[in-house]
Amino acid sequence: MSSENPDAPDTRSKILMSAWELLEAAQGREVRMSDIAKRAGLSRQAVYLHFPTRAELLLATTHHIDAVKRIDHRLSKSRAAETGTERLSAFIEAWGNYIPEIYGVGKALMMMSDTDEAAKLAWDDRMNAVREGCEAAVNALARDRQLSPAHSPAQATDILWALLSVPTWESLRFGCGWPQDLYIGKMKALARQTLVRAPSAG
Repeated sequence: MSSENPDAPDTRSKILMSAWELLEAAQGREVRMSDIAKRAGLSRQAVYLHFPTRAELLLATTHHIDAVKRIDHRLSKSRAAETGTERLSAFIEAWGNYIPEIYGVGKALMMMSDTDEAAKLAWDDRMNAVREGCEAAVNALARDRQLSPAHSPAQATDILWALLSVPTWESLRFGCGWPQDLYIGKMKALARQTLVRAPSAG
């Protein structure tokens, strides 16, 4: 008989950390509830007591990673920015420098998403959160009347979200060999050139 205590205060954290570690090592392979239970030293029944579905567990894992890595603190400069251009720059820096830290888990979820609905739900949830950050930056530009007239706010949000996608970061960092600081600088410059209203002549 197992001596595990599924109600122990650290059991939930143990499950989440085990899922995190397995996702980072998965390289696109499916991470099953049984794999997570084994890693955590628990029965599958104990895992299901905390997370009734695999989708809930994967989603909770991504939120746990954000909490451990203090994503709200990282975004505080962007959220407190007084101007739209400052918010745009600070958001790109915060998110762009966060991508390398969550890339292993993100890559695993992206690779699984084509055939794994639970992984797709978890990844889409996080990317929708990034989109909300892009939208907030664009809305700040629009509020300041600094948004380029070439784009509607919705289009500008789409452009910024695509520009800051993980596959774009992956292509530039690994495919093109860009250093991280070059990536951040170029994304800031490109976003500003594309989204911010040009100064009026004269």
